[in-house]
Amino acid sequence: MKISCDDDSEKTPMASPELNLINNAKLEGLSHPVQVIAVTGGKGGVGKTSVSVNLATAMAAADKRVVLLDGDLGLANADVFLGLSPRYTLAHVLSGERTLDEVVIPAPQGFLVVPAASGAADLANLGEMESLGLVQAFSTLAARVDVMIVDTAAGISHSVLQFSQASQHVVVVICDEPASLTDAYALVKVLSRNHGVSRFRVLANQVRVQGAGAELFRRFELVTARFLDVVLEFAGEIPEDEYLRRSVREQRTVCDAYPSSPAARAFKKLAARADTWPVPAGPRGNLEFFVERLVRKQTPRLEAVQ
Repeated sequence: MKISCDDDSEKTPMASPELNLINNAKLEGLSHPVQVIAVTGGKGGVGKTSVSVNLATAMAAADKRVVLLDGDLGLANADVFLGLSPRYTLAHVLSGERTLDEVVIPAPQGFLVVPAASGAADLANLGEMESLGLVQAFSTLAARVDVMIVDTAAGISHSVLQFSQASQHVVVVICDEPASLTDAYALVKVLSRNHGVSRFRVLANQVRVQGAGAELFRRFELVTARFLDVVLEFAGEIPEDEYLRRSVREQRTVCDAYPSSPAARAFKKLAARADTWPVPAGPRGNLEFFVERLVRKQTPRLEAVQ
């Protein structure tokens, strides 16, 4: 396994099956590139949603047009973190009851939120017309978005794997607990061996001592390097911060409520770093491509994950 800070652009094949839905949707023209970042981690309680909402806040403060997609289709809680009460969710878009524009709600921190709910858990089983409709729905959103952040559920459920393999960048959140490292390793293993994801960005969260995040990353890398052929990059560390816990109780992001706090400063550094992560050129960098990969039928690989 290699650790790298440089991204190699993927080569786009002449005839890519991932582009079929985009072509069939008969869009007026492919939208401008949109950066898609999945925030995941395997274990519940490592702070994925906190990272997602604060990264969205920090990137919005840096004049990026951001949309946060709540990818926890069973226990959606990004709206709770932000003190929002959505009337409609992504499930209403899939059922055809509402358009995406009717579902999206603005957060006070300056970004948009696509709420999720149970009932939309198996995006891979959508019919062709539903899939085309979802691609078209997100194409209307893409014109006003620079970055999409996907807050995935805990564990390695089908929806977590769907959202992660469809995203351009996968941020794995870990903390200094054995269960966190074990579950994060399991997630990386499944995504790399069964879903073709070979590059991960690792974020150390709830760090008690400055600089301990890099050491935690090295420990995680040593274990992963023995068995997996993947590229890991250290995305940084977020300190344990009483202001962060206070902001959660207040249903606000720490970047908004306490912008000078250690956690807020760390999230701003993460946002600046994320802004340098490349977006693939051509159709692969468009939001429609993400949605097509999200809903396409997967051919399972026969390799067992132990």
